[in-house]
Amino acid sequence: MLKVKIILTILILSFFAIKSFAQETNIIPYLKKVETGNKQVVLNELPDLKKDHPGDPSILFLEGIVTENGQNAVAIYKKLVSNYPESKYADAAVYRIYSYYYALGLYQSAKNYLEMLKKNYPESPYLDAAERKIPVKDELTSEDKVVKKQPTVKKVEPPKTEKKNLNYKFTIQAGAFSNTDNALTLLKKFEDAGFYSEVKEKNVAGTSFHVVFIGKFLTEDEAKKFLDVINARFSLDGRIVPITE
Repeated sequence: MLKVKIILTILILSFFAIKSFAQETNIIPYLKKVETGNKQVVLNELPDLKKDHPGDPSILFLEGIVTENGQNAVAIYKKLVSNYPESKYADAAVYRIYSYYYALGLYQSAKNYLEMLKKNYPESPYLDAAERKIPVKDELTSEDKVVKKQPTVKKVEPPKTEKKNLNYKFTIQAGAFSNTDNALTLLKKFEDAGFYSEVKEKNVAGTSFHVVFIGKFLTEDEAKKFLDVINARFSLDGRIVPITE
């Protein structure tokens, strides 16, 4: 819960910042519910909040906070930043987009949003949390913490993944989740289908994402062929990433 407390502390400080956004709903009580493990309560209340406060960027931000699929949450944050750049939570949304891309190893995208944070929100308390040396190339590093790693299954469909001691160079990044259970649910779907899969936790300035990977491949062409299969079969938007030891 430390990551949630850090973010909540920053959000509370931001709420009392110099700029006044009286037209936005105070979502701090709902953020506190999330912090204390009552996310489902907020999810249950969210439809009424959206109905009672249409077009409220704070409610939009709250929706992003409780959206566990990272890709869907980022889409919400991007909508907030694009439509409500002066919202009290706009900088927080930019920071969370940055964190998501950094966690996935999409460093150029992460850098773009870090630059946006610096340029558009120079007084943001998130700048200190976001500052880090961003690698030049997108990559999957060996520093990632393995949440759960399954041995190779014999009936694995990706070509050659059942062979031992091969110099695998690519894998497929299938999804990222803020909730471990959701990541492990996707992993189980892959395992049940006979695919090699693992989940790695990536932490970015106190924000954790659980990234699901499927398959190991010797060549990028080999990975591309399998990417089309799993994207269609599981309705995913996966991408090929290099494995860097």
